[in-house]
Amino acid sequence: MAQQKTQNHKGFPWSHVFGFVLSLVLTFAALFIAYSPLSLATILTLIIALAIVQAILQLVMFMHMSEGEGVTQTISIAFSFFIAVVTVGGTVWIFFSM
Repeated sequence: MAQQKTQNHKGFPWSHVFGFVLSLVLTFAALFIAYSPLSLATILTLIIALAIVQAILQLVMFMHMSEGEGVTQTISIAFSFFIAVVTVGGTVWIFFSM
């Protein structure tokens, strides 16, 4: 007979709820900053800082970056970061060359 894997349920996932609420707070903070009467440089700096914090939050809370095998996970994260940079950079390049 095949062995069944037992899942360890520890109760309600409070850490995921906390991460979700914190992601919402960071998103609404960025929206509030975008509509504020600050200078463009200040708005961009604050939104980029909030985006970096939210990306780290997503990696740790939902992508479980702190779990798993080190080398494989590091290569996977680096490749994902490379794809994101190429996608954003290519989009910006296309927008400015039109």
